[in-house]
Amino acid sequence: MAIEQFHGYAAYEKSGELKPFTYTPRPLGEEDVEIKIHYCGICGSDIHTIDSGWGPSPYPVIPGHEIVGHVTAKGAKVTHLNVGDRVGVGAQCYACFKCRDCDRGYDNACDRKLWTYASKYPDGETTQGGYADKVRLQAQYAFKLPEALESTVAAPLLCAGLTTYAPLKRHGAGPGKRVGVLGIGGLGHLGLQWARAMGAHVIAISHSPKKKDECLRLGAHEFINMGGDKAEIKKYCNTLDLILCCANPRNQDWPLYLSLLDVHGKLIIVSLPEESLVIPPFSLTGKQVSIVGSAIGSKAELEDMLEFAAKHDVKAQVEVVPLRDCQKAIDRVRKGDVRYRFVLDTAQAKM
Repeated sequence: MAIEQFHGYAAYEKSGELKPFTYTPRPLGEEDVEIKIHYCGICGSDIHTIDSGWGPSPYPVIPGHEIVGHVTAKGAKVTHLNVGDRVGVGAQCYACFKCRDCDRGYDNACDRKLWTYASKYPDGETTQGGYADKVRLQAQYAFKLPEALESTVAAPLLCAGLTTYAPLKRHGAGPGKRVGVLGIGGLGHLGLQWARAMGAHVIAISHSPKKKDECLRLGAHEFINMGGDKAEIKKYCNTLDLILCCANPRNQDWPLYLSLLDVHGKLIIVSLPEESLVIPPFSLTGKQVSIVGSAIGSKAELEDMLEFAAKHDVKAQVEVVPLRDCQKAIDRVRKGDVRYRFVLDTAQAKM
């Protein structure tokens, strides 16, 4: 019997170009599914991993955790999915569902969780992502997609969408709340749409005044140009209940952002810059504001997010490119040359 192989594009070294890579997948477990990949979004996490920006990456590694495809095989104990189902896969591909965190619905905080790529199974095998023709993973992390969600626009929801939706819902974005979205890019353009659909009063926060009209179109009621007139910025001090921080550039003015928060306001960090944050304590104590973090979201939050997106017509703005051009797309992401997410078309790829 021929040995089955999966094919994709991997980084072989730190900051190296993506090149063809073939690997032998782990045997299909009784609680696993195999997915033929149709589309995969490009996420900022992919570049951090290619660059070993968050720590050494286990090269060679295939990036990609915004996967849409269909089930081609399933394990004997998988009952909620069938061969042929259209599914999505996000940044997490395994949790134990036995620990205290999993029992409380915090499976994204499970100590035994595996990321969809660049994680290590107990036997030492590396998880490989969606810049490929197929993927295998725990069936719990393959999610049926609502019919109303087109595959190309659904792909970025599986990471960028969940990353922005879950903390907004968790921290009470809704009617009567003033929600700022800081950084209008791949994450922020979805944050604006979620906050508006949840019923909040939405303020886009950006250093790029050219984005104002687009932010208003995406759902913002107001726009703060952080690079503009200081007196105008000061009008917004002590007015926001939440700020969803989607900005990643270095040397952010954290005290200025925190000054926009009302008493007991929260700055929610969802972007992950590679350097440490420097926060003067007095920026927190005066108005008793807090900084909180959020990592993707739980299985339940992802399911809820997909239904919410379908109901409220929340869509990622995407540019679709063939898988063979993944390196060109990565280069453009590095330059900020995309509005707002690339999606790789893997279905027609010849491996």
